[in-house]
Amino acid sequence: MPNIVLKAGSRPPWVGLAAAVWVLIAAGNGYNFPLYSPSLKSVLGLNQQQITILGVANDIGESVGLLPGIACNKFPPWALLSVGVVFCFLGYGVLWLTVTQTVIGLPYWLIWVALVVATNSTTWFGTAVLVTNMRNFPLSRGTVSGILKGYAGIAAAVYTVIYKLVLKDSDSELLLILTLGIPILCLAMMYFIRPCSPASGEDSSEHVHFIFSQVASVLLALYLLITTIISGVVSLSDTVSYILVLIMVIILMSPLAIPVKMTLFPAEHKRHVPPSDSSDHLVPKEGESTPTDSLLTPSSSGTNLGSFYENEDALDADILLAVGEGAVKKKRRPRRGEDFKIREALVKADFWLLWVVSFLGVGAGVTVLNNLAQIGVAFGLEDTTLLLTLFSFCNFVGRIGSGAVSEHFVRLKMIPRTLWMTFALMVMLMTFILFAFALNGILYAAIPLLGICYGVLYAIMVPTVSELFGLKHFGLIYSFMGLGNPIGALLFSGTLAGYVYDAEAAKQSSSSCVGPDCFKVTFLVLAGVCGLGTILSIILTVRIRPVYELLYSGGSFRLPQTSGH
Repeated sequence: MPNIVLKAGSRPPWVGLAAAVWVLIAAGNGYNFPLYSPSLKSVLGLNQQQITILGVANDIGESVGLLPGIACNKFPPWALLSVGVVFCFLGYGVLWLTVTQTVIGLPYWLIWVALVVATNSTTWFGTAVLVTNMRNFPLSRGTVSGILKGYAGIAAAVYTVIYKLVLKDSDSELLLILTLGIPILCLAMMYFIRPCSPASGEDSSEHVHFIFSQVASVLLALYLLITTIISGVVSLSDTVSYILVLIMVIILMSPLAIPVKMTLFPAEHKRHVPPSDSSDHLVPKEGESTPTDSLLTPSSSGTNLGSFYENEDALDADILLAVGEGAVKKKRRPRRGEDFKIREALVKADFWLLWVVSFLGVGAGVTVLNNLAQIGVAFGLEDTTLLLTLFSFCNFVGRIGSGAVSEHFVRLKMIPRTLWMTFALMVMLMTFILFAFALNGILYAAIPLLGICYGVLYAIMVPTVSELFGLKHFGLIYSFMGLGNPIGALLFSGTLAGYVYDAEAAKQSSSSCVGPDCFKVTFLVLAGVCGLGTILSIILTVRIRPVYELLYSGGSFRLPQTSGH
């Protein structure tokens, strides 16, 4: 395959970031399962256990991203987006045919597979835009990760507003939008999601641009929360509903103001810093003097980021041949902070510590998310739409907040980002204990806290993976980290929570369980899980502190020098 051609200029990365916002909203399609699952249950005549298993299929689909992780190093972003479009159309198309009863008698296993395929589009969309933007903004990984993951987290609230105000609670119309609307949207954004010359960090306005993007996302989140509350209290006319949705669309378009401003009011740029072929080679040449060590500098080994997509096997064969002929020394294994291949990362203790911490924390969080409706009913709440919106909003706050806060402290104090994962797990531990004892009013306090912590765990993992194991194979390594989500959902939600809930419901001689005992054992077990995660996160933070002291010793991101890798 030929090298990927980079889009030159300072504006394209920001255009790509603005387009990524829309793709990530589309990638949040998996959050809609609680909205249309009642229709699946009634049309197919399913019991709660079967619906729970479909919920696990939803989690498996949106979390198993090994294939897009591999593909992102071999194919351009538009190819990944195209696969996601096909998966989305086929998967949700089957669900739409089922709910509308256009096709009757589809087997349960086919619905399960269709749900996996439909939500797996999330991984193709997310990997394409996340990997591309992390490489386009290599010096601001925490900030970019927080912004992108923040929009992905708030997607549930976007769909909820559309579902309530435009679709009037119609599950079939929601599935039709997921079947046709998302593919059309991603096809429209496909051209703008492309590799660009990396932002060098020399533009003084870049910090202001990031702040504007963060403020725009916070404004969107607040607007969605207020709109949801108002629509639940006041009956709105169709005209008002459409106006509210139009305002939401305008706010979603606000990141485009950055490249528009750069076009109308161009700034004078300093000397352009060419991109390099590998993130661990973006360092000054030996003997070269540079005024700012913390900025990425040219490499003598390459000048095109397209080498991210080179054939790794051919490169390894050439090196081994040269070693045999004595032309070069055998390359050493990479150190933390340099570019790792997946097989090299898998033998590192830090990799598995980070994986287990993410698995425990995210698994506990997704258990609450998957059972949110049942938790609300157990605590005496009939309409759980507000709970879903609260969780989504606070999930967003955790994602964008942790990205900005961790970026500030990692540059100022060289504090590893995993410290914030530790704090999040500690808060989750205490929240689950309070949840288990069903204190009065705990529901509206615990759900937001869990949403924030869930968002922190998701957002912090992204830049941490790139900093410890490099950007070259970031897509595949990050996708492997994401496997903790479906495994946690299967163990904690599908098995533990489902078993405890059904056992308590049987005691009440009902298919639905009401009362604090419905999830008490589950919450206590999840508290223990978060306690174990806290201990492991502390160990990980201590282990990787020297890595962050090396990477951020100049107050800005700098990659270590390497030899032979």
